[in-house]
Amino acid sequence: MELDEAVARIRSGPTGPRIGAFFDFDGTLVHGFSGIPFFRHFVRAGKLTPREIAATMLSGVRGGKTEAEFQRFIDLALSGWAGHTEEQLEAIGQRLFDQRIAGHLYPEAWRLIRAHEAAGHELVIASSATRFQIEPAASALGVETVLCTQLEVIDGVVTGAVDGNPLWRGGKARAVRNFAADKGIDLSNSYAYSNGGEDADFLALVGAPLAVNPDRTLTVVAGERRWPIIRFRSRAPQGPLGAARTAGALGGFAGAVATGVGAGLASRNQVRGRNGVISRSGDFTLKLAGIDVRVVGAHNAESPRPAVFIFNHQSALDMFVLAKVLREGFTGISKQEIASHPFMGPVFRYMGATFLDRRNSAKAVEQLGPVVDTLRGGLSIIIAPEGTRSVTPTVGPFKKGAFHIAMQAGVPIIPVVIRNAGELMWRNSNMVRSGTVDVAVLDPIDVSDWTTDDLDKRIAAVRQMFVDALVAWPKG
Repeated sequence: MELDEAVARIRSGPTGPRIGAFFDFDGTLVHGFSGIPFFRHFVRAGKLTPREIAATMLSGVRGGKTEAEFQRFIDLALSGWAGHTEEQLEAIGQRLFDQRIAGHLYPEAWRLIRAHEAAGHELVIASSATRFQIEPAASALGVETVLCTQLEVIDGVVTGAVDGNPLWRGGKARAVRNFAADKGIDLSNSYAYSNGGEDADFLALVGAPLAVNPDRTLTVVAGERRWPIIRFRSRAPQGPLGAARTAGALGGFAGAVATGVGAGLASRNQVRGRNGVISRSGDFTLKLAGIDVRVVGAHNAESPRPAVFIFNHQSALDMFVLAKVLREGFTGISKQEIASHPFMGPVFRYMGATFLDRRNSAKAVEQLGPVVDTLRGGLSIIIAPEGTRSVTPTVGPFKKGAFHIAMQAGVPIIPVVIRNAGELMWRNSNMVRSGTVDVAVLDPIDVSDWTTDDLDKRIAAVRQMFVDALVAWPKG
């Protein structure tokens, strides 16, 4: 089954909160095993003895085929957690998610969750992992209910033991069945997603199971029971090929800057030089990175100009994607830290970018004044209203700066929705993956009748355009 088919199945199916969408976590929502970053953390912190480290690794390699074997494995794996408060483990879990696990989230799973959300389904993550591993991801994905292995806590301190039974094999199936009974969920019309053969009973509970990246056991079971199979693109490290692709992209950008600036100097025309840098950056960098750009609404990128182009920000690739789509006639707004970068600082200054001190709100507002003059002079502006890159495809809250600028300059706002850029180069990654970035340039928004009194409502409506486009991609 292809992803679009899976999404279409959700959209054409029953709606409402009596329909459940149950997701396994490790291997289904995230690539790999989320326990590994925790294990490494506690090893580095000296919380595990060499014997415990060896025993845990050996048990993990052997795997756990029965609930009793898995119980022994999880007891070993959790031994380093003993003595930590719940607050400490929550902080560790959030930090590990932001730094590592978020980059392993499958964008395809995010799309499935958004489709279920749009259908009004009850979203649930059911996993043998702990809440400290799952909850940061659940929050980022917009999933409120987590069924997981509970840890024993005495006086706010985790003992390292499991409270009850792990949600493994029959334990997970029982937990989901009990939850559905309590909530009045119709399992016969519900959905479940998992990658492991140990979850066959869990998947069999629902009327619409889907084997995601199935292991050998689940592949056989799915074939026997005629369950559909879907395979997400791997989030594993790229290795030498990824390094070569990234080096090529950096070289392409450097070449684009050199040839663009050179053309401007030769013609004594800085505008020509800037436009040369923009167009070549989009073309050279993405070509050498192995990235294609597929655009819907390309005519909105050409006219009207000048305009304030706003975009959802996930990746360092975004500026190259925008250069590819918009081609010329714009500059940007960047964080102050870029100004001191030995390469990017001079490039951004040459391009006429405005640098904002995000730590000083009052100063940042003052720095936006010249941007209005730039727009009135005929040059468009690109700006990310979220203010920073997101670690997931979820659209963050919008700040007001871009909208104030458009209102003061009397120019339209044009939303540019970017999909998949974060998949090809995650926020905290230095490596580029090949693939296709989808871009939807939505219709211009006239702000001539906007006022400060209704600005919050207007901004919320614009943000919702991004959310809606990412859930149901506009047709070309």
